[in-house]
Amino acid sequence: MSKQPKRCTWAGEQPLMCAYHDQEWGTPQHDDRVLFEFLILEGAQAGLSWSTILNKRDNYRRAFHGFDAARIARYTDKDRARLLADAGIVRNRLKIDSTISNARAYLELRDKEGSLDAWLWNFVDGKPLLGRRKGMGDVPARTELSDRISKELQKRGFRFVGSTIIYAYMQAVGIVNDHLTTCFRYKELVK
Repeated sequence: MSKQPKRCTWAGEQPLMCAYHDQEWGTPQHDDRVLFEFLILEGAQAGLSWSTILNKRDNYRRAFHGFDAARIARYTDKDRARLLADAGIVRNRLKIDSTISNARAYLELRDKEGSLDAWLWNFVDGKPLLGRRKGMGDVPARTELSDRISKELQKRGFRFVGSTIIYAYMQAVGIVNDHLTTCFRYKELVK
């Protein structure tokens, strides 16, 4: 039996959650499609567990055409009805509508700022913040920076982007390294 590496406790033992923790969470992302996908998925998670969304991620990718923002921005009432009938995703009208409006807001942001990547990483001068958390109780639900990014996104027409959602987003896409200092990924990402 091989010894499991020391992980952040939230990863648990479910293989999909462990793989997500070990390979994705906290890894700096610079691909706009990936950044857009995570923004949508973090919003979809509101009120639910991340494992619920992670288990539905492939369904989300299928239902939302690979998170092609230009295509999503053109969705019609027929698309809304299709999505509301899709048991593979969270069938919440507000969350589905926000995905469509967020795609439009994303395209406007991209046109004005060049990319979501450039705009987002500018908040941290292009370098991940180090959380240096020793225990899960040390990890905040939101920060002044997540407050600021949330307000800016809301001004630009994004929805389901409250400060707590944005802080989880910042963690997921590696803007902040909130792996516990005892976790093997913390040191891998500090390089």
